[in-house]
Amino acid sequence: MKGRRIAGLPHRIKNCLALLLSSAAFLIVPCAATISAIAQTPDTKTDTRESQPAEIQRIDIVLARELQNLPPPLSLLDFPPKDRGIAGAELAIRDNNTTGRFLKQEFSLEVVEAPSTEELVSKVIERVKAGARFVVTDARAETVLALSDALRDETALIFNAGASDDNLREENCRRNVLHTAPSRAMLTDALAQYLVWKRWRNWFLVHGTRPEDLAYAEALKRSAKRFGAKIVEERPFNVDLGNRRADGGHEQIQQQIPTFTQNAPDYDVLIVADELDQFGSYLPFRTWEARPVAGTQGLVPESWHPSLEQWGATQLQSRFQKLANRPMTPRDYDIWVAVRSIGEAATRTRANDPEKLIAYIKSPGFDVAGFKGRKLSFRAWNGQLRQPILVSTAKLPVTVSPQPGFLHQFTDLDTLGVDQPETKCRNYAG
Repeated sequence: MKGRRIAGLPHRIKNCLALLLSSAAFLIVPCAATISAIAQTPDTKTDTRESQPAEIQRIDIVLARELQNLPPPLSLLDFPPKDRGIAGAELAIRDNNTTGRFLKQEFSLEVVEAPSTEELVSKVIERVKAGARFVVTDARAETVLALSDALRDETALIFNAGASDDNLREENCRRNVLHTAPSRAMLTDALAQYLVWKRWRNWFLVHGTRPEDLAYAEALKRSAKRFGAKIVEERPFNVDLGNRRADGGHEQIQQQIPTFTQNAPDYDVLIVADELDQFGSYLPFRTWEARPVAGTQGLVPESWHPSLEQWGATQLQSRFQKLANRPMTPRDYDIWVAVRSIGEAATRTRANDPEKLIAYIKSPGFDVAGFKGRKLSFRAWNGQLRQPILVSTAKLPVTVSPQPGFLHQFTDLDTLGVDQPETKCRNYAG
């Protein structure tokens, strides 16, 4: 530390200090005078900054989390961390402020939580009225719609980072909503491209009976038709697995799963739609035929994977690990991208005016780096973030879609999800 301080001193002071340290007592007074004179010499740059301080541009961001009462996952390893999503937002705020301090910009984050749509919307409206103009949501589709309608007359922008429902991007699209969470159509298209590229075109579809499972199954059917795969069999999973954690539970499952998957037409891969993981994790290695499992379990399409190392992702992973003391989840990433998009827009425009920032984020000239090897941007027709999708096992990414050979007239990223000619979203731009 002393070495760094001396190295940073003016040349005359360093010479005097060197002589003083050599015990030349007769130089003490002259050196002291020299140091005093230099210390009293005004620093023009410092004085200018202090006499004319630049005004700090504040940008307040709200993270709105709906506290949902969801059934527990099958594995004790899969319980979501309590700060899932929050840690992603906190890291993005740090990233924004790292750049922002040089531009006199300051970003703040406030987390609001509620167990009901009404309460959460009320809390967010209160923050927007107080000046926050950017809201990132980790909530159900119904809540996102309610919040969007409540803020339709405000200069505010909502980033949906928690709901993959396609209707939010299609029939129920809203002008004041962007989507950093990939849609179900994007996820199933990413998976379908890889399976077709592997020539695994015959699928056995097994789905749950919850609304989200049926929606995922419909997305899988759409992707199969779009890319030339065939669903040779479709079965709803309604087998009673009983108390799966009780004594003998796994033996019961080991007998029921093979029976359930028996007598299916010849297929290449079993595709599962079980978003809340109530049975899907039991399927790998228990099917009657020796076949791979993909979909919501097995080989899974996701926006992020905690073991991704390409394209500088190791740097992001390590910074997140240092902050949260755990790996980064897809929900953390989706929220991180939303908050970083706001910071990127503020950096480029050097402004904090919400109208200017919103217009720029939605413009064709905007993009944000996402550690996926591609620039990410928002689709003009429905507000969806176009991005590569990782297709992964629990431990490692297997591939990244779009796959080779799936071409598009503008960008192959638009081969994932609903493209502009087929969208049902009307009058989104503006």
